[in-house]
Amino acid sequence: MPIPLMPAAILLMFCGLILGCAGNPVNSDQILGCAENPVKNGPGAPPPASSGLDAALWAQSSAEYAASARQCYNAATRMLEAALADTGWSAAPEQASGAKAGFAHLPPAVILDVDETVLDNTAFNARLIMENRPFDPALWAEWVARESAPGVPGAAAFIRAAAARGVTVFFITNRRCDGPGEDCPQQAHTIANLAQIGVPDVAPSAVLMRDERPDWGGEKTTRRSAVARSHRILLIIGDDLADFMDGVRKGTSAEQRRQMAEARSDWWGSRWFILPNPMYGSWMSPLEGKGPNGKMEALKGFNK
Repeated sequence: MPIPLMPAAILLMFCGLILGCAGNPVNSDQILGCAENPVKNGPGAPPPASSGLDAALWAQSSAEYAASARQCYNAATRMLEAALADTGWSAAPEQASGAKAGFAHLPPAVILDVDETVLDNTAFNARLIMENRPFDPALWAEWVARESAPGVPGAAAFIRAAAARGVTVFFITNRRCDGPGEDCPQQAHTIANLAQIGVPDVAPSAVLMRDERPDWGGEKTTRRSAVARSHRILLIIGDDLADFMDGVRKGTSAEQRRQMAEARSDWWGSRWFILPNPMYGSWMSPLEGKGPNGKMEALKGFNK
């Protein structure tokens, strides 16, 4: 689920996508024109709630973003065959490696995040910028209920290719249920939105929501473990380090996060595939509370 935006270097080299106001694609000249009360640009104008404007524009308008998303999904599609053929293959840290680990006989599955991995919520993030407002759960619920987010380039084709090979597709998302045993409208809206982008007939049991069960919190290990008990997990695709491992949010430094990612260096591009998202994510956790001056100090420039 999106969190407040901020600037970011567009450095990720994997996969991603974009959209426009009310679900209609927009280009870089249109992004400031589709809010009901957009913040006016120019001298003396109030600054946006974040300076994630360039990040949102890059996601909405650049050919590079769409190409990186397709690059990611094309590579993942190619890896499906190798992963299916090797019964000792798993992309889940929760499953031990090796053909004799106890999962070789399980049916195959892949796990995908939803937001900025399959569904593109850039229009929602753009509205936050244009209306100079922080993340608003009520506005987010309204956006999800529209069921109009476009698909990230390449995502629907990958999901269909996996299904055609007999691979079950699970979606582990931090879109929320109201609580265990309670109604879960965001799950129904998400399934309807997936159908809109060409991924029909998704079962509710394949969309694992935050707070759907008592132990299904913001960290995703318990939900991956639930899938791992019944399926051999071939690939995991997401846009955030937290889609692949726990403990990368609050209290973890940027250097610790890099070390955690590096520890699985041989999995990136083979078992794990990550899409670019400079707009929001757990990468911002080490910067929380620093303010503009602290963030400037975190930048690493070259010496004079």
